Amino acid sequence: MINRRQLLVSGAALGALGVLPVRSAFAADRIDVFTSSDSNVSDWIANSVKPAFEAANPDLTINIVITRGAGGGGLAAIADRAFAAFQQKADPQVDFFEGFNELNPKGAIEAGLWTKFDESNLPSYGKVNKLGIETAYGLPYRGSQVLLAYDSTKVKEAPTTWEALTAWIKANPGQFIYNRPDKGGSGQNFVKRAIHEANGRDPSLFTVANFSKESADKMLPGAWKILSDLAPSLYDNGAYTAGNTPTLQLLANGAVSMVPAWSDQALQGLAQGVLPPTIKLVQLQDLALCGGFTHVTIPTNAAHQAGALKFAEFLLSEAVQTSVLKDLGGFPGVDWSNLPADLRTQYADVIPASIPTFPSGDWETAMVDGWYRNVAPNVNRG
Repeated sequence: MINRRQLLVSGAALGALGVLPVRSAFAADRIDVFTSSDSNVSDWIANSVKPAFEAANPDLTINIVITRGAGGGGLAAIADRAFAAFQQKADPQVDFFEGFNELNPKGAIEAGLWTKFDESNLPSYGKVNKLGIETAYGLPYRGSQVLLAYDSTKVKEAPTTWEALTAWIKANPGQFIYNRPDKGGSGQNFVKRAIHEANGRDPSLFTVANFSKESADKMLPGAWKILSDLAPSLYDNGAYTAGNTPTLQLLANGAVSMVPAWSDQALQGLAQGVLPPTIKLVQLQDLALCGGFTHVTIPTNAAHQAGALKFAEFLLSEAVQTSVLKDLGGFPGVDWSNLPADLRTQYADVIPASIPTFPSGDWETAMVDGWYRNVAPNVNRG
């Protein structure tokens, strides 16, 4: 006889294969959570968050549905289905999206698809880091940001401004490297920080809507000058790695002394012993390197909206937010002041005063193309 737990496990497995679970008679207390996040995140939700939530809410069960590779559409296809169901006043067969931006599908917010979060339905909403709120319809519950990772045995005073960083790179030739901007976010966000520096440290100048070739031709060359000036002082007289991991490997084996690195990747590397304990992390304080938050969205037509809101509230709890930092290697979605004092002290050097962003789409394409043409013309793009 198949029991209810087996049915729930089957639902998650079917989601991974691109087959959507059908709600059964057992679904009255089941919250269907759809995610397309990497396996480290889905494993963390399944093995840490889910059992803790179910222990605190014995009348509710979390069913995790992984959509990676589901018909090529992932969460976007599930959100389109939820939108269609909303328009037909039907059950969307999904209660909770982990890792989906509320600006999609187009027109969904205006139509009323997404639940608006505030303290009336999430008592802990006031704790959320304001830097992570894009709209009231997406709940930022974890984040990640590019930092500087450095060997504290070689770097006695880590730079905390762009000016100090570039001065250090030139004073320590061969000891810094970043990856090509189309091969990983750590190097890409280092390039974006150069763009921000060349434009008055004002990220608001760059939006999806304001791109034009004329704007790019005017606003990007300053960054190419900065980065070209740094190139001879980089590792191997101007080498660039092919990804985030190779960059960290060069730091770990002592080939370089400082690199840009994703916060979650670096923190996990330290926790797992992949990076030696002498590696420390710091954030620029004049204008931080780019980063972002992962949002939660809940359809207003979700059959189990109340349970989904309970789960969202649970994600903001001190226990889960501490786990985001210590176990997942991410940044908390709540303001750092809501974390234990010892953690705030431990991570004082990486707590961001700002989380700049840079638009994808045309601006990002122009950035990558311009970098190859002007900064690294001899690098094979393939």
